[in-house]
Amino acid sequence: MAQSTSSRQTARQWTVSGFEGYGSLKFSEEPIPDLGDSQVLVKIQGASLNYRDLMISKGQYPWLVKPGVVPGSDGAGTIIAVGKHVTRFQPGDKVITVINPKHLGGSINRQTSQFGLGASDDGTFRTIGVFDEQGLVEMPEYLSFTEAATLSCAGVTAWNALFGSSGRQLSAGQWLLTQGTGGVSIFAIQFAKAVGARVIATTSSSKRAKLLEKLGADHIINYSKTPEWGLVAKGLTGGTGVDMVIEVVGGESMRQSVESVKLDGTIAVVGAVSGEVAGGPTLMEPWINLFTVRGVWIGSRLQMEDMCRAIEANPDKLRPVVDSRVFGLDELREAYEYLESGKHQGKVCIHIQ
Repeated sequence: MAQSTSSRQTARQWTVSGFEGYGSLKFSEEPIPDLGDSQVLVKIQGASLNYRDLMISKGQYPWLVKPGVVPGSDGAGTIIAVGKHVTRFQPGDKVITVINPKHLGGSINRQTSQFGLGASDDGTFRTIGVFDEQGLVEMPEYLSFTEAATLSCAGVTAWNALFGSSGRQLSAGQWLLTQGTGGVSIFAIQFAKAVGARVIATTSSSKRAKLLEKLGADHIINYSKTPEWGLVAKGLTGGTGVDMVIEVVGGESMRQSVESVKLDGTIAVVGAVSGEVAGGPTLMEPWINLFTVRGVWIGSRLQMEDMCRAIEANPDKLRPVVDSRVFGLDELREAYEYLESGKHQGKVCIHIQ
C-alpha cells in the first residue's frame, strides 16, 4: 500500500491565482498529497526560473494551465520516500525534474504534449513535492542543487537543438550562431565548444560580451551597433554561412538568422522573446535559400539523461552558469521581477531550505 504523506507533513509552496504577473503568486503551507504507487516524494532544494514562468503568471502561456497550479518546471532535490511500485529510484537519491513527465523519448505527440510541470501539473516552487518516477532523472555529480535545477528547461532545450535532429547534429569544426546570454544560448555555447564547434555569439552589452568570451565564443557581434549582423556572421565563416543558428528572439532577428545561415544549414527556433514582427521571413525562404527551420520544444527524458552524462563527464567545461544573485523561496516574487528586468547573467535560481 502506498505511503500516506498528507497526514504527517506539509509543504511551503507558491500557487498561481489569477493572471496579474507576480501579484498572482500566493504563498501558503499545504498538506502534501498522498504518495501513489509509482510516485516519489522529493525534498526540493534548488529551482530556477524561465520566461515560461512569467508567461504563466500573466495568462500568456499558450498551453494548458490548471487553476491554482504550483509554478516552476525546474527543480533538483533529494528523494525522501518512494511508492511501492517504484523501481528507478530509492530514498537518498538526488534527482532533477523533467518538464514533461510523459515525453520519455522519440518524437513528441499530441497526447504527451499536453503535460508540463508548473502548468498542467504542479511544479517546483515548493519545499516538498510528489512526482511520477518517470518524470525525474539522476542528478549529475559535482553540481549543486541550484546548478542542477537549471537543466530541466534551458539545458535540455539547448541539447535538443544541437543534437536532437537526426542527420543535423552539430559537430566538430562546424559553425554555430547564438543570440544573447539567456539560459539556452549559454548552454548552447558550452555544449558546442565541448564538441569542438566554432561559435559566433551576438549581444548588445560589453559587460555580457565578457561572459561570452569566458564561455569560449570565437567571435562576438554587438547587434545594436551592427544591425546587419547576419551578413557579418556569414563573412566570418569565409562567406559560406553558419551551419546552425539557435534562434531565441524571433521577429526581426529571424531575418538576420536567414542571412547568416549556409545552404542546407539549420535554424533551430527555440523561442520568440520579441514576438512576431510584420515583414519577417516567409515559408518560401527555406526553399529559396535551402535551409531547414526546426522548432524545438524542450526535450525528452532520454535526451536529458544523455545531457546529464555529458555534464558529469565534463564538469569544468559544462558547469551551468548561475546568476550571482540567488533568491530564497519566500523571495519568489522578487525573483520573477529580477528575471523580467533582464539584469541577470546566467540562470536566476532559488535556494530552497
